[in-house]
Amino acid sequence: MSYLKFDKAQLVNTEYSLKREFIRTNRAGSFASSTIINCNTRKYHGLLICPIEEFNGDNHVLLSSLDETIIQHGAPFNLGIHKYPGTYSPKGHKYIREYEVDPNPAITYRVGGVLLRKEILLVEKEQRILVKYTLLEAHSPTTIRFQPFVAFRNIHSLTKANLDANTRAAEVKNGISLQLYDGFPNLIMQTSREAEFVHAPDWYFDIEYKEEKKRGYECHEDLFVPGYFEMEIKKGSPIIFSAGTKEAAPGSLARQFNSELKKRIKRDSFESCLDNSAQQTISRKGKTVSVINGFPFLSHSERNTYLSIPGLCLARDDEKTFNKVLTTSLKSITNRFSPEKALNKDRTSVDVPLWLFWTLQQYAAFGADKAYIWSKYKKTIKQIFKNYKGKSHLANELHDNGLLWTNQKGVTWMKVRNNGTFLQQRMGYVVEVNALWYNAIVFALELAATGKDKAFLKEWQDFPELIKTSFNQLFWDDEKAYLADYVTGDYTSWSIRPNMLFAASLPNSCLNTEQKKAILDKIETDLLTPRGLRTLSPNNQDYLGVINGNEYERNRALHNGSVFPWLFGHYADAYLELHKASGVAHIKRLLEGFEACVTEHGIGSISQIYDGNPPHKPNEATSYALSVAEIIRVGKMINNLSDK
Repeated sequence: MSYLKFDKAQLVNTEYSLKREFIRTNRAGSFASSTIINCNTRKYHGLLICPIEEFNGDNHVLLSSLDETIIQHGAPFNLGIHKYPGTYSPKGHKYIREYEVDPNPAITYRVGGVLLRKEILLVEKEQRILVKYTLLEAHSPTTIRFQPFVAFRNIHSLTKANLDANTRAAEVKNGISLQLYDGFPNLIMQTSREAEFVHAPDWYFDIEYKEEKKRGYECHEDLFVPGYFEMEIKKGSPIIFSAGTKEAAPGSLARQFNSELKKRIKRDSFESCLDNSAQQTISRKGKTVSVINGFPFLSHSERNTYLSIPGLCLARDDEKTFNKVLTTSLKSITNRFSPEKALNKDRTSVDVPLWLFWTLQQYAAFGADKAYIWSKYKKTIKQIFKNYKGKSHLANELHDNGLLWTNQKGVTWMKVRNNGTFLQQRMGYVVEVNALWYNAIVFALELAATGKDKAFLKEWQDFPELIKTSFNQLFWDDEKAYLADYVTGDYTSWSIRPNMLFAASLPNSCLNTEQKKAILDKIETDLLTPRGLRTLSPNNQDYLGVINGNEYERNRALHNGSVFPWLFGHYADAYLELHKASGVAHIKRLLEGFEACVTEHGIGSISQIYDGNPPHKPNEATSYALSVAEIIRVGKMINNLSDK
């Protein structure tokens, strides 16, 4: 019995099946994604989506979908499914009997006496998808037809029928080569056995993406179909369909499929699903190793990289990849302090360099020697502190009270805007920025002490006590028994948000034990859910408990009540630090609740956000690196404490 499996009753119910999506990657930036019945509901869905260097490395949809038709006794049965305004056509999902993942996506179809299994596999580090068709049963001669729908467009846009498209297809061995527009690579589609290709070029108009429609975006697309492949299929003789940017040797496709399949992680448990999902977020291109923030539409984030690699790598005992990702990411630190490059929209974020120190603390906890860490990273660390203290392109000022003053909106992790206006007005003295600032200085001093760097110690040794005093005077209220979210001028925001959690969860804290307990009590009362922490208390008049509507409405909900699973990791840090082994049962119970997530939205993974209101429905990215990372990291913490 497959761990991840869906039956006929679930699959034919589009209300159920269209909410569940798969993601497969090639570990180098390319991916395939759709719903479990292969009906695309997003412009970000497709069977072959590749980064194209000629277009700034942005992802582009080459092969959108592939319709299969089974033909017996001259009667065709189309297994595809597309959404058009007001209808689905064809309705091939009615033939699906089961969908399983063991370890790659596989669908079984029943058409009369025909039982057909379809398996999808993306080739590692190659821009190629392989689709294997195995005839399990048939009582009469059977023909199979493949009809490819191609897009050749950026994942964030949609294409329309036009006269500029080069619709001519060139012949290659067992297939065709197609390049709709200049600058794109050729899309080469081939079959493992010789097939007849019938040239029947045509546009299919107004294919509708329901997820885009729900968000108020443009949602209709025209896709080009160059024709179709047709061949006989027999029991014991599977057929491989290949689509890639380079020509393949048809005779080797079956061997390649089997070879690639052996590399896959068997997804037969919650833990193995998370392990597989973690690996899919790591992109390797030559010496550049980075974290893809989320699928199917997110790219890279420096903040999320620092936050996620302890879970994605160290908690999985993969120190080598941790160091490679960190090496890649640290190259952008210099850009933050460069006048020429600091104009990038993410370069002014105040907290991002400070998260590096938390990452290095996790490395030290993993077992890295602090003297080694100082030796390797002291140049970067000194550069960071120099720029926080002096004039830099970070949106901050260091005040005489030792605290960082954030002088712009939209430079913390809670940043989203509509029509140029940031929805969160967080600036001034921001609670998590200064909690991170204190943590960073204390840790840097610990590192410098191992390296006997007297100059650094002398320059910064008086700051921790100054910051701790100022932090408590400014943010803490004895009567409220929690921390302010931010202070700007005469205004203090007492909105109950998870940002104060970091003052309790970071290894070095300005707070005493009683303050930490009080903060956790407030978080447990107002913010804690089975899917992580809300971004705002339901008791606040601005709380929005459901993520719905157009872009503006969804953006309003994002940080006004939506639940982020990654925050659970920092809640676990604070809780286990206070309660030690006696707190394991509570955290373990919450952790086990996340197992249901792997069948709710992104199959085998954890989503980006969830509704603040029960039943906490998933939303946005179907596989979010930071969500996956923190769930893995918490599991590792639990195991370590249980072993003691």
